[in-house]
Amino acid sequence: MNILAFNRYPQYLRQLRWNIHSKGLFLSKRIETSGAVYCYGVPIIERHPGSKIVINSKVSLCSDSRHTALGVSKPVILRTLRQNASIIIGAESGLSGTTICASKSVRIGQRCLVGADVIISDTDFHPLMPEGRRYRSETEAAAEPIEIGDDVFVGARVIILKGVSIGNGSVIGAGSVVTKNIPAGVICAGNPAKVIRHLVE
Repeated sequence: MNILAFNRYPQYLRQLRWNIHSKGLFLSKRIETSGAVYCYGVPIIERHPGSKIVINSKVSLCSDSRHTALGVSKPVILRTLRQNASIIIGAESGLSGTTICASKSVRIGQRCLVGADVIISDTDFHPLMPEGRRYRSETEAAAEPIEIGDDVFVGARVIILKGVSIGNGSVIGAGSVVTKNIPAGVICAGNPAKVIRHLVE
């Protein structure tokens, strides 16, 4: 279908088409879902054989700029890279133009808000030593699980790197690069991200 013609459809018809397409995508990729998943635009999902992607009830995946205030530069991308890797997204969480790549594990808690164009990756993708880096397998790169607690708010264009744990209820300021663990109930920001203050003094 011509994209301009599709854009002239009423919102409820676009929504219906997205949901039908996404359900087919979840089935074809063997994505585990529990309850309704709301898709605004169509996400990109790639599941490595022997890995799993779990999307829990009432999760929203926004891949269309008309449905989020800041807009998004790309669709939601969920991608497992190795056997036994996992991506788990907790109930009632919302992701906008978010990229998640998992070589081991990325787990997002319940009721999390993940802002526009956030990148979450548990791997370096390439070995750090320069010899043959361009041609060596991704499986040789360092990888450590990422754990994001419940009720976390991740601002737009944040990057969360391997091995990070973020505690329940914390806020990550827009544009931050998270390289180390963040405790529960704090606001942090910067590159590298640091705690600015506690939410409740």
